[in-house]
Formats: sequence, structure tokens, C-alpha cells
Amino acid sequence: MIWVAIAGFALLVGSVAGASMGEIHPLEQRAFHLVNGLPNWLYWPLWLPMQLGNLVVGTLAGLGLAVWFGDLAMAVGVVSAAALKLLAERVVRKRTAQYIEVRQRPGTSERGAILRGDVPASGPSFPSGHVILVAAVACVVLGRMPESVVWIPFTLTALVIVARVYVGAHNPLDVLAGLGAGLILGGLLGQWLV
Repeated sequence: MIWVAIAGFALLVGSVAGASMGEIHPLEQRAFHLVNGLPNWLYWPLWLPMQLGNLVVGTLAGLGLAVWFGDLAMAVGVVSAAALKLLAERVVRKRTAQYIEVRQRPGTSERGAILRGDVPASGPSFPSGHVILVAAVACVVLGRMPESVVWIPFTLTALVIVARVYVGAHNPLDVLAGLGAGLILGGLLGQWLV
């Protein structure tokens, strides 16, 4: 799983480099509007998996899998991932504080953003904490699941990434940075649990 952490590090570094520009790049804006402008009927199909990025829901789902598989190491990994998610989010935000004015929620940073549900219109957006958690927990449970179902954590992580942009909570680099940080945490925890 160390290769997952290395890939996550590369993704996080690339996202931070992209976010360090004085503005949101036009390609990122286009990507945001492409996903955010998808039909409104997608809200409910995306809402449920998006909840896996919620600290309580994601942690409980991971613990539920640990109980299902009777795996104490998985449970420890899930709880560790949840705790480290909070730390990682703070560290990345502190290290990128000079970009905070540009990396605001799309309600502030993207003209014509569609905000769905209870998404805040302003506030820090980089990185996505939802994506950090779901990616880290997915990596932790992945190494302990039967091969026939390993596609499920990847699919759920991808749905959370798309959903966070779709509801107007994050710009694309925000979710990619969250994915990078989550892969670092999950890859290291997965390596430790082996």
C-alpha cells in the first residue's frame, strides 16, 4: 500500500501547485461547471454515497465493515483514518493559507455556481475533507476485503468526488487534493495494518 501513499503525495503536491495560482484556472472552471451543471435529478442518487465523506457516517460505515468481517485491525485503521483526516485537513489548509482567498467555496469563487442541499456559499474549500475521509477509509478496508468486492470502495470514493463538485461544495482541485491526502493516509495506514 506504500505505492498508494506515494501516488497520493504526487496528487496532493500537484493539486497544491495548481491551487497556488492567483486565480482558478479556466480549465478548472470549465470542469466545475460541467459537473455542477448536471441535471438536478442526480441530487438524490449522489446524496447518499456523498454522506460517506461525513466524519460520523464514514467512520460508522467503516466500523460496520470491520464488525462484518470481524477485523479488529480494520476497526483501528478506520478510527485512525478519521482522526488523521482532521489533522491532514488542518495541515493542508495551514500550508496553503496564502491561497485561501482564491480557494473559497464555489458559491464565492465560481460565477453561476449551483448550490444544492445545505452547501455553504463561502468558507475555505481546499482540500475537501469529505474526500480525505472516504479515500482514507476506502484504502484501509480495501486491503482486508475479498477481491470480488474491491471495486466498491473505489466506486464510492469516485461518487463522493463527483458529488462534492456537483452540489457546489468544492472546485475540482479541492477534491483532487482531498483524494491525494486521503490516499496518503489510507496507504500508510494500510501498510501499517498488513
